[in-house]
Amino acid sequence: MPKYDKADVERRMGGAVESLKSDLSGLRTGRANTALLDPVVVEVYGSMMPLNQVATVSAPEPRMLSVQVWDRANLSAVEKGIAHANLGLNPIVDGQTLRLPLPDLTQERRKELAKLAGQYAEKAKIAIRNVRRDAMEMLKEDEKKKDISEDDRKRMEEEVQKLTDKFVADVDAAAAQKEKEILTQ
Repeated sequence: MPKYDKADVERRMGGAVESLKSDLSGLRTGRANTALLDPVVVEVYGSMMPLNQVATVSAPEPRMLSVQVWDRANLSAVEKGIAHANLGLNPIVDGQTLRLPLPDLTQERRKELAKLAGQYAEKAKIAIRNVRRDAMEMLKEDEKKKDISEDDRKRMEEEVQKLTDKFVADVDAAAAQKEKEILTQ
């Protein structure tokens, strides 16, 4: 039974691209985006929980995020969690809601964020190349075990390379789009 599975290779490479898109959504552009608070964890009821499990996050204005805490007792914990996330946001308490005005990004900060987007993209490309390497090794093993012929191996290696090129292009496109969003505000 051949070890190589094209669907698995495609799924793993696609996973790297999705992970990148998730990471990029957490990077701040000039506009308010609720995904900005996705990395925030809050200590409530003796354990660490993601912010979205103790509050509702919304973007009522282009430069403001609103965090509606469900249990008033958790308000200070949520405020602390946001402060510890190092997002450069200063929560303003308004009853059971925290308002987070987004300060303007300096040109220097924009460049740092663009560079970070590039680093995320590079990690995703490395993950894709690792999947390619694994697939190529599986194909060689399959050929050694006589599960596939040399011609099949070469054809499938080309297939793997085409998939790699496609997913790397997706990564480049996503990173370029995010860098453009960050730098042109």
